[in-house]
Amino acid sequence: MSTTATMSRNGNGIEPAALKQLAARAACGGACDPQARFGVSTTWRGGAKSESRVNGYDLHGKHIARNFVIPIDEPKELAGTGAAPNPQEVLMAAVNACMVFGYVAIATLQGVTIESLSIESHGELDLRGVLALDAKTKPGYESLHYTIRVKGDGTPEQFKAIHDAVIATSPNRWTMANPVKVTGDLIVE
Repeated sequence: MSTTATMSRNGNGIEPAALKQLAARAACGGACDPQARFGVSTTWRGGAKSESRVNGYDLHGKHIARNFVIPIDEPKELAGTGAAPNPQEVLMAAVNACMVFGYVAIATLQGVTIESLSIESHGELDLRGVLALDAKTKPGYESLHYTIRVKGDGTPEQFKAIHDAVIATSPNRWTMANPVKVTGDLIVE
């Protein structure tokens, strides 16, 4: 999966002042709510198809309405119709996009212009675990690998520093790389 963009020299398409204002509000020292709360609802649409809906998020204690639909399906070879990306592709796209934003934001704050940026991710699932054919086989990834290609007016040292900051602060990368408590409820109607 690859994400590529070419930006103008005007702050990489992001206003530095807006990033600085966001950081200042988040660093309020307990005087405000620094949490961003996101949620998605997903509904089965028949066969292997589902539809995820984004209705909004909360930032600094305020609800911000949004309206996005993300179609998801499996490829024909995996019992779907191939009409949309599958959950694994959406997962990798989310990690890639999160890191892309991190690169652009941090580069912008450091005065580095990005000319091009792409991230390719891949991983392998063992279908024996996914299909419950072998209880000893994990249904998830043992590892994921990504390759980042970046070009711009920064020095190799600047890009290494940006890279290290992205790896340390990307929420989606962090979530994939670290154990996260996942809880759930089942309601049978």
